[in-house]
Amino acid sequence: MSDVIAGVGALLDPTVLLCLIIGTLLGTLVGAVPGITATMAVALATGFTLTLEPIQGLAVLLSIYVAAQFGDRVPAILVNTPGTPASIATTFDGFPLAKAGRAGVALTSSALVSAVGSLASILILVFLAQPIARIALSFGPIELFALVVFGMTMMVGVSNGRIAKGLAAGAVGLLLGAVGRDPITGDHRFTFGLPELTSGLPFIAVIIGVFGLAEIFNQIIEARRGGTASPIEQLGRWWPDRAERRTLVKPTAIGTGIGAVVGVVPAAGGDIAGIIAWDQARRASQHPERFGKGSLEGLAAPDSASTATMGGSVTTTLALGVPGDSVMAVMLGSMIVWGLQPGPSLFVENPDLVFSISGIMIVATLAALGLALVRMQGVVKLLKLPLNALAVVIITFCMVGTYAVQNSVFDVIVMLVFGIVGLGMKRWGFPAGPLVLGLILGPLAESNLRRGLLIDGPFAAFQSPIAASLIALSVFALIAPAVLRTLKRRSKPRADAAAPR
Repeated sequence: MSDVIAGVGALLDPTVLLCLIIGTLLGTLVGAVPGITATMAVALATGFTLTLEPIQGLAVLLSIYVAAQFGDRVPAILVNTPGTPASIATTFDGFPLAKAGRAGVALTSSALVSAVGSLASILILVFLAQPIARIALSFGPIELFALVVFGMTMMVGVSNGRIAKGLAAGAVGLLLGAVGRDPITGDHRFTFGLPELTSGLPFIAVIIGVFGLAEIFNQIIEARRGGTASPIEQLGRWWPDRAERRTLVKPTAIGTGIGAVVGVVPAAGGDIAGIIAWDQARRASQHPERFGKGSLEGLAAPDSASTATMGGSVTTTLALGVPGDSVMAVMLGSMIVWGLQPGPSLFVENPDLVFSISGIMIVATLAALGLALVRMQGVVKLLKLPLNALAVVIITFCMVGTYAVQNSVFDVIVMLVFGIVGLGMKRWGFPAGPLVLGLILGPLAESNLRRGLLIDGPFAAFQSPIAASLIALSVFALIAPAVLRTLKRRSKPRADAAAPR
């Protein structure tokens, strides 16, 4: 009990509270600007926090980490541009909801379920840190490969019924993911002599181009042809009604559970958790046909999942000394500089630190939620701009955000190229989701498979119960919809024949 009092009491320092406020404001701003990720913001802030006390520095970095998960939903919902990779799945239903005049409900619902996912993950950090962290030790390369394969089955789910075109887009994404260095030998592949491609295609530039620029270009074309000048004519009401709140419960529970599990696995972040949660919520829904077309369920599942990974990621970092995601990798270095050595001994030597970190994340979550609900009124003014002015603002933010990632003009060129590619996909009916999935998950699948085969041999996947179970689930996820459709077609004639005349 004394550890709890000491850990929570450290947050009563006015300096710590000031650091929390600064971090929350920065994180919200960072999330709202496409291209500037939480990892980048934390890395930049690290240099300014190393002179602070450990709790003060952690207050800044953790509040940036938490608040960015709220800020990135705004561009994802309003302009179909993920603020950070964690909000990729938010665009699947968030933007269709906005086009249907329900942007206000979408923004509010997203903020609420994100807070639920974050708070649930913090409870996991407090009560289950050590037991859950041990699970992460069971995940070697072949288990990570199986998890990624399970994520890749979502390509069918995000194709919106255009399965053939979705699989084609996914295959192109996998090919794009092969650009760069070979993960084992280090040889160059498909770089065409360009040194900028040795690390692969810049992921942030690709997703901003395919999602954000493509949508803006499409709106401009539609407006010039006499179509609708802007897809979002009104934000509608802000607060979800009772029926909508009930609708949010089940997908939020699914997303939170998936995010909590995925979060403890090193290198598996909110983007993977959100995509998996979206698909699992679709399978569990009574109205799966609405997913991808403006479903609140399809919005709640990925948003709660991506924030629910935070507690698991912090848990893995503290208990094992293994960074749960890229943000934690940056913070790990800061903790070592402050004299804090993450690992099992941390819980013995600094037991109050776990409660201080949990308290920081709780306060940051509540502050980010409040800020998310308050700032929405300002969004209305932005959307009232003429389409030409709004397009200039969004394109400028996209270019600045993309350039800021690596200070590279090449990244901006890639963004523009994929904006044109995304426009072509949109005009010809190819979904962008599978392409991005292939680009994200392809390199992860290849590198972990090859490492697993080198370590455990050709039957590695069948020797691991975890990997075998995940691959079996992947196969089931692919064939189950076809089997169910076949059974329904066969049962319908029998039901018609048995019906009384």
